[in-house]
Amino acid sequence: MSETGTAATTPVSEEDIREAMMDVVDPELGIDVVNLGLIYGVHVDDDNVATLDMTLTSAACPLTDVIEDQARSATEGLVNDLKINWVWMPPWGPDKITDDGREQLRALGFNV
Repeated sequence: MSETGTAATTPVSEEDIREAMMDVVDPELGIDVVNLGLIYGVHVDDDNVATLDMTLTSAACPLTDVIEDQARSATEGLVNDLKINWVWMPPWGPDKITDDGREQLRALGFNV
């Protein structure tokens, strides 16, 4: 990914955010949150503030803060601020995992 300047000037695209979020790895499964299908939506406003509609594999996940910190680090320099809107509907399920995510899980020994 090439840097063309600082974050504050031009709002980034949803695709840029999704690409950055591939660096955010679910600590339990070892797969990034994009390929796990945990990101339901991305919105970047005119002030270059990104809001993610995001879920977790379980509402009882104790690692919400870890994932949120990773997301902030991954998008630093891209956006002026990152907000995460944790959503639980529709509930996450294995059907949301991308083909790449399935390959990664199979490589780790999961049967998906």
